Amino acid sequence: MASNDTVSTLRKVITSELEPLARRFRALFSLKHLACLQPPTEQTFPAIEAIAAALSSSSSELLKHELAYCLGQTRNPDSVSYLEDAVRNTKEDAMCRHEAAEALGALGFTSSLELLKEVRDDENELDIMRETCDIAVDRIFWENSEERKAEKLKPSDFSSIDPAPPLPLVSSQPSLSDLEKTLLDTELPLFQRYRAMFALRDLASPPDLPTAPAAVEGLAKGMKDPSALFRHEIAFVFGQLCHPASVPSLTETLSDQNELGMVRHEAAEALGSLGDVEGVEDTLKKFLNDPEQVVRESIQVALDMAEYEKNGEIQYALVPDEAAPAAVPAA
Repeated sequence: MASNDTVSTLRKVITSELEPLARRFRALFSLKHLACLQPPTEQTFPAIEAIAAALSSSSSELLKHELAYCLGQTRNPDSVSYLEDAVRNTKEDAMCRHEAAEALGALGFTSSLELLKEVRDDENELDIMRETCDIAVDRIFWENSEERKAEKLKPSDFSSIDPAPPLPLVSSQPSLSDLEKTLLDTELPLFQRYRAMFALRDLASPPDLPTAPAAVEGLAKGMKDPSALFRHEIAFVFGQLCHPASVPSLTETLSDQNELGMVRHEAAEALGSLGDVEGVEDTLKKFLNDPEQVVRESIQVALDMAEYEKNGEIQYALVPDEAAPAAVPAA
């Protein structure tokens, strides 16, 4: 079990504005492991508090959005109040608020529905917030429904709690064309389209799965969607998959100076997870001085991740003393 000194050390790193951003990210993933332990240990709440302390104090929108994501992965009600505060704070950057709303959906507690519906229905809110809250409300309803219990879902290679579950299996041979059609149909509810997205993701892993190339190709078409939220989620999925076939689409997205920072940053981090693919590291280095701060910071983290991939390190984390291993970045 990790000692009190371990959590304290990690908290000092993650809340220090003097620490390199990549080191703070590594500290976060060590804390995330402790915060997500099931059943919780005596280290769980202090780890959640440490993540929340950085969420309220950091000057980096990139780090704050990742902090919010990690709180949403804890399955712990102690995370709810910190995330709700972030959603309510209209002075906060939209990328962080969006991630906090999405995290509330991932936690799945019905107590968050009132706030999420309020933001979803507020015509003065940004599209990204209204869309995120729409999906989060649907996910909480699904999480607490009888429908969920009856659905047969394909076992996933990914342990993340996603904004939407994959569409249920209706046969042993899922139709890629049908999933792609649902993914790209802008007339459908976003929650349903997200379900198709994660179903395609699961058909692209492992990368040598026969359905993988076509699934990645179908997902790549989503990078042209009119919704920035949707495009950023496709890039997130590509980061999970680490499939070389996604590199051209991710490179195009990162290179598009007219694309929103929240989408380009996700493309950068996804490329970081593909750091062992020839040419990716050189592509990332081209954007070290990008005009957008969130993209510049993402490049720093992505290059650190790429180095980790090349060196074959056991985990992408900062592990003082005996802290347990943590997962690689996921959002």
